This record gives sequence, C-alpha cells and structure tokens, in this order.
Amino acid sequence: MQNISLPISYDKRDAIWDIQSICSQFKEYNTIDTDLYKVYPVARGLRNPDGTGVVAGLTQICNVHGYVIDEGEKSPVEGRLSYRGIDVNNLIKGCIEENRFGYEEAAWLLLVGKLPTKEQLTTMRELMTLYRELPDSFAEDVLMKTPSNQLMIQLSRGVLGLYFYDENPDDLSIENQMRQSLQLIARLPSIMVMAYQIKRRFWDKESMYFHQPLPDQSISQTILRMLRADTQFTEEEARLLDICMILHAEHGGGNNSTFATRVLSSSGTDIYAAISAGIGSLKGPRHGGANKKVREMVEFMKQDIKHWDNDAEVKDYLFQLAGKQAGDRSGLIYGMGHAVYTKSDPRAVILKRSARRLAAAKGFEDEFALLEAVERLAPEVLAEKGKDKVICANVDLYSGLVYKMLGIPDELHTPIFAAARVAGWCAHRMEEIVCGGRLIRPAYKAVLPHQDYQPLKDR
Repeated sequence: MQNISLPISYDKRDAIWDIQSICSQFKEYNTIDTDLYKVYPVARGLRNPDGTGVVAGLTQICNVHGYVIDEGEKSPVEGRLSYRGIDVNNLIKGCIEENRFGYEEAAWLLLVGKLPTKEQLTTMRELMTLYRELPDSFAEDVLMKTPSNQLMIQLSRGVLGLYFYDENPDDLSIENQMRQSLQLIARLPSIMVMAYQIKRRFWDKESMYFHQPLPDQSISQTILRMLRADTQFTEEEARLLDICMILHAEHGGGNNSTFATRVLSSSGTDIYAAISAGIGSLKGPRHGGANKKVREMVEFMKQDIKHWDNDAEVKDYLFQLAGKQAGDRSGLIYGMGHAVYTKSDPRAVILKRSARRLAAAKGFEDEFALLEAVERLAPEVLAEKGKDKVICANVDLYSGLVYKMLGIPDELHTPIFAAARVAGWCAHRMEEIVCGGRLIRPAYKAVLPHQDYQPLKDR
C-alpha cells in the first residue's frame, strides 16, 4: 500500500495556497446550468414558479395569509396572521385592553391550541418562573469558557449545552416534550442576556453584570431588567417589547427556521438539536438576520441623505440602493417585500402603530418618518425598475428602530427574535412528532456527468 505523507516544511501558508487551488477546481467542477431548472420540474427553494411555497405538510398552529389564487393567478390581498385561528391583532388588542403582558399567553396558545383560562395563565407564569433559572454552573461551563461575539452561535451552543443537564433528553413522549419546550421558552432569554454580558466583558472590555430575574415579572420585563445596568425600565417599554415578542413568536410552518426545526424533528432527534437548527437558520441574513441589514441600510441613509424629509432625495437614494450604487451594494432595499405578504405585513402594521408614540416620546420622530418614507417610496422605485411584484414593508423595517428606542444593542436584535420564536418552533416540533409521521426527505434530480474511475497512478 502506498503511503502519502506531508513534507516537513508544510505550513499554514502552504495550506492557504492549497485551499485556494482546491477551490478553483471546485468552481470548475461544480456548476449547474440554470436552464436545467426549466427542463426539469424542480421547485428551487421549494417554491412554485409564481413564488408561492410548495405545500409540504398540514398544520393547525398558524396561518400566514398574504394572497389568494384567483383563476390560477396569484392576487394580492391585505396580510393576515393568525395563531391557532385567532387573529394576532385581536390577541394583542385583548392584552392591551386588559392591561397584561401577552407573550406567555401566546406561547400557551401556540403549544396547547386554546387560550388559557385565568388559572391556566397563572400556571404558565409560575412554570416560566420555575424554569427560568439555569442549571448550576451552566454560565461558567457552557458560555464563559468559550466566549464569542457571535451571540446567535452562543444561543445555539447554549441550547445544545442544555442537553447535558437534562436527565431525560431523548424521551419523545408528549409530557417530556412539553416540559422541555416550557423550559426552553423560559431559559432562552436568560441565555441570550448572559451571552451578551459575557461578550461585553471579553470582547468589548466593558463591565458585565448578571441580575437575578424577579419571580413576578414577565419575560419581556425580565429581559429589560437583566440587560440594563440599573435594572430600570418603564412599563411602556416592557409592553412594547412584549408586543414585539408576540409578533415574532410564530410565522407558519414554511418559514426557513421553522421548517428546519420540523425537518430535524421528523428524524426523531432530541429537542435541543432541533431548536439549535432553528437558531442556526434564523442567524442567516436572508431570514432573521435581515433586521440587522435594515439597521445598516438606515445608517447609510442617515449619512448620505441631507434632507430626510425630502421625498425626492429619499427616492433618489432608494434608486441608488436598487442599482447597487449605495449602501452595501447588494441591490436590495432591506425591510421591503416578503415571501407571502403582498399588500401589507400585519406585523409591520402593528409594530408601526405601537412604536409611533414611543418615537415621539424619545425624540426619534425624524428617523421614524424616514422609515415611513422608505415604506411609501420603495414600491414606486422598484416598479420603475421593472419589478411588477406587489411589495410592502415587512416587520424588519420597523423592528430595528423599536429595539433601538428600547436601548437594545444591535447585536441583540436577531437573538431577541430567536428568544420569541422558540415558542413557535416548539409548537411545530410537537406537531411534527405527533402528526407528521414520516421522515421529511425531498428529492433532488441528479444531473451529474458520468466519470470512469482511474487508478491513482494514472491521474
């Protein structure tokens, strides 16, 4: 047998050169002619030719409604979002009118299927208080030994780390899955804030502080208390964050992170691996990371546009963004457009309405008006650029400003999204385990050319 050994002088510089060489060969041998997608009936990205999603399953958890099919054609309508058949507008309205925090109620609704009674809601809050506490030495052993400035990676690592503290991690019974789900919903916000504080200490060279949560506080109150040095926040701030978390708690089985969670759950793996997959998906800039891109775009606009209240100047800049002449040169106007919603994204409508008063109170009227101008003018710009798709502002356009007004750092915007969405992920995981019944395994059409095997000496 012939042995292959490395030369003694082989070092990192050689490795870098060799990787570049390998990549050049990869590019040569790994191209798929895009015309083949027209030859074969392939739904790229699991999407139909009109952009609608391929139906991959049934769900009773959530409905995301943004268009109707009329005589075979996709027709735009005002967007609607319902959790277990209840319009999210009514869910939020009920919490506001009855002067209570609603995220825990929304989590119960998503997991169980019905709104909780007063006694059940009390039980839910007591469970959240009980499960909020992290295992002994968790922060030191899981988060502090390998600090990172990538908080979504820390969230994922934290969730995976909980596996080792669970006495029964692989039991797929409903009782065990419900217990694990409630623990994750309660603990992910704490992991998020701890990861941020550790990042401040090791990466920003600033003080970190761990505040113990109070048993009578909601999840949104707990996040603000643990995040701020003085633990202080206003009732209005906590309620606005609560609304954000309700709106981000769930968005149907077809969104990328929820589908990833369902794919892993269909294999019979544990909840920690499945939820970690959802977090990994949400990290991507095409999914949950989009809110960060909106903030970056807005900062570019604030620097480059002299008069924010001048529609002509704003519109001209949007043309530059769409033409890859400004911003990050991607050609995208972040915060505009959605895979399902056409005329309106109900989450953006609610968040915009909820944030307007806080913007006035905190002196953010001008930036709020700039976002409204983007929402108003971007559809005109894209239409003039030849794009005939009906688009609207999505939730990411306003969520970044809301978090900024709440004093939440940019690097926490997507992690908060994850801390809210974990309720939906857990609900879909349980539905997949109970009702799915089959391993999710889509097919790929093989278009590889034939090759004859050659012995190493002849290559």
